[in-house]
Amino acid sequence: MSHESFGMQETVFIVDDDPAVREGLCDLLESAGLRAKGYSTAEEFVEARNPDMAGCLVLDVKLPQMSGLELQAKLAEEEMTIPIIIMTAYADIATVRKALKTGAVEFLVKPFHDSELLKAVYQAFAMDRERRQKDSVVSSIRTRMETLTEREREVLELVTAGLMNKQIADKLCLSLVTIKMHRGQAMKKMGVKTVPDLVRMWQAFRGRGA
Repeated sequence: MSHESFGMQETVFIVDDDPAVREGLCDLLESAGLRAKGYSTAEEFVEARNPDMAGCLVLDVKLPQMSGLELQAKLAEEEMTIPIIIMTAYADIATVRKALKTGAVEFLVKPFHDSELLKAVYQAFAMDRERRQKDSVVSSIRTRMETLTEREREVLELVTAGLMNKQIADKLCLSLVTIKMHRGQAMKKMGVKTVPDLVRMWQAFRGRGA
């Protein structure tokens, strides 16, 4: 299956080996004005996935070959952070715990009410929008960071650590004038005018594992 790409279009990706279930869920979601795409196996979804998928994944636990929980673990290992809603007709505490521990946003036991699924999907969409917004911010910061010279970055790291210009000059064995020049150029490249703004930007960047 190609990456037809459901890229940045919010979509509910459904993985369930029962055609009737897949079609029923797709009909329900589309009747609510949502975009839906069904897959019969985890392997089929793996082949079609791409990092830009936006929306959420509705995943059955019991699937042929790779199980739903195995797919969930695989996506977690690959750091594909699309929100996942787990569903099953055979719930047990161990399965629920494992799914939630691996990051599932909701666990639905079949048969569930239409409203339960829709509520979970809307919640997952909101989480995914927030994630993509943060990723966009971090990507923008990373692009600006790449314009810094090694010295400018070194100075900014010390500024965000709370050091004053004179302390930075002493630490790097440079003149105060040179430190002020590097600091001014670096802050201009980063698009900030105050140290608090710089610190917030730096924390956002570091906080996303950059």
